[in-house]
Amino acid sequence: MKKISLYLHKLTHWEYWPFDVVYIPMYFVWFYYAARARSFFFFNASNPLIENAGFLMESKKKIYDIIPAQYIPKTIFFNKDTPAAELLQGFNQSGIQYPCIGKPDIGCKGMGVQKIYSDEDLASYAERINMNFLIQEFIARPEEVGVFYVRMPGEENGVISGIVSKEFLILKGDGVSTITQLLMKDPRYHFQLSALQKIYGDELNTVLKNGEAKNMVPYGNHARGAKFIDVSHWADETFTKSFNHICKQIPGFYFGRLDIMYNNLDDLKEGKNFTIIELNGAGSEPTHIYDPGHSVFFAWKEIARHFKLLYRISVKNHRQGFRYLTVKEGMQMFRDNKAVIRNLKNF
Repeated sequence: MKKISLYLHKLTHWEYWPFDVVYIPMYFVWFYYAARARSFFFFNASNPLIENAGFLMESKKKIYDIIPAQYIPKTIFFNKDTPAAELLQGFNQSGIQYPCIGKPDIGCKGMGVQKIYSDEDLASYAERINMNFLIQEFIARPEEVGVFYVRMPGEENGVISGIVSKEFLILKGDGVSTITQLLMKDPRYHFQLSALQKIYGDELNTVLKNGEAKNMVPYGNHARGAKFIDVSHWADETFTKSFNHICKQIPGFYFGRLDIMYNNLDDLKEGKNFTIIELNGAGSEPTHIYDPGHSVFFAWKEIARHFKLLYRISVKNHRQGFRYLTVKEGMQMFRDNKAVIRNLKNF
């Protein structure tokens, strides 16, 4: 009966629908702008200094390299075949401490991201990830937000087109229930049970003390159980001014979402005490659409609005000499991305 209940919950809450189902109407919008641009892969001109404009197959390391160092976590890159001794030596020399975060250099929807607590965890992660990866300092700031920034080429300032606040998958103990039982009380968390079993194993049988909180997934990813809340109304004059100052320091960045850890809203609005943990480019979703209070029709309207902005930016940059991808390049990008996803699913 529980399986039926979960199925019905997923069916009646569009935020859990498969990506390809949600985007069926949006493909026609994309085809419209592709026809106007005379290229299916027009997006490549939107962020000229980011590989594939950040649509797919972009290296996170290369993106971090163009963001001012004061805004990002300390990060080190490793090739997938790095010997264990060299791996540990590089980590120890980096100054990064445990716990830290491991993530694939080319990723997708949070797959392959893991919190690492020890040398043994690090060696195990390197062995299993089977692709180039990053080790990054763990940012302990309490809040996470996604800020979607858009600026037209040639214009002095951009706009904030959406902001999403992220509630982590945090359990609160009652002194009686196991972690597994707590997860099963909330459909949003229950959907994550099989993935969490692989990570935590027998630890899920632990009973949390009454009032004890445990963050099961220490990053705000919707596919990993985080709840997304639309807080686009935060984008007042002060907020927008701060993020114009920040984003204009990132060369060639016109369209995308910054995923940010921060301490409190007042500091964030002032552009203080925050860390950019990810910069997502042309492939960014306006993730405020996943607020449970929004309908799928709202989501379609927002996706279409952002497709239009992406088209306008790309065409403007194209006129300045920045190229679109060829059909051959674009199809190869999709094939490479499928291979990455297959690998990450195995992880």
